[in-house]
Amino acid sequence: MSLFPMFLKLAARPCVVVGAGTIAESKIESLLNAEARVTVISPEALPRVQAWAEGGDITWLQREYADGDLAGMFLAVAATEIAAVNRAVYAEATSRNILCNAVDDPPFCDFYFPSIVQRGELQIAISTAGESPALAQRLRKELNAALPLDLGEWLMELGRLRREVVAVEPLGDPRRKLLHELAQREVCGYDQCPSRLRAREHAVEMGYVPAESSASKP
Repeated sequence: MSLFPMFLKLAARPCVVVGAGTIAESKIESLLNAEARVTVISPEALPRVQAWAEGGDITWLQREYADGDLAGMFLAVAATEIAAVNRAVYAEATSRNILCNAVDDPPFCDFYFPSIVQRGELQIAISTAGESPALAQRLRKELNAALPLDLGEWLMELGRLRREVVAVEPLGDPRRKLLHELAQREVCGYDQCPSRLRAREHAVEMGYVPAESSASKP
């Protein structure tokens, strides 16, 4: 079965994790990093999960999972050490059309948690469709070692420059070509950055802004 790769916005969406042990902890953290509204259901929890609950980062229902707990949820993760419980969570999720991941049980997953390489807003996700998480982790380590540590900062400046270009240039092939050109160049934060100057020169050449506006643009 082919997977559809995408990056999903979870900010403020209600998500549930059944389980609060070693298996569940990293999944809870991933959802928190995505700013999801997380509910955890488990009679016991690791210290870090308890700290999240005490700090108000998650809602912890300190009990066993029960049918009906997924009502109103957008996404579910079944992460207990008991396969029967995880599959019961998946069955309820399926009946409610809720996306579910039963950890380490690929036939009972609608999606997989990829291995992630991250530099600021740049994310590279690696999935083996559950065939070999170990391979995904190995590739993550290799990519992580290969990518510059300041790539996230460069991307942030590139994003700012892109917004500057989009603000003055209409949609079309010249703008697309310029953005691709700038993605190949060094971009820096100061006003006289060569890439920013190139973008402004291009806007003048194309007649999008007068020369004096380009020279004085912040």
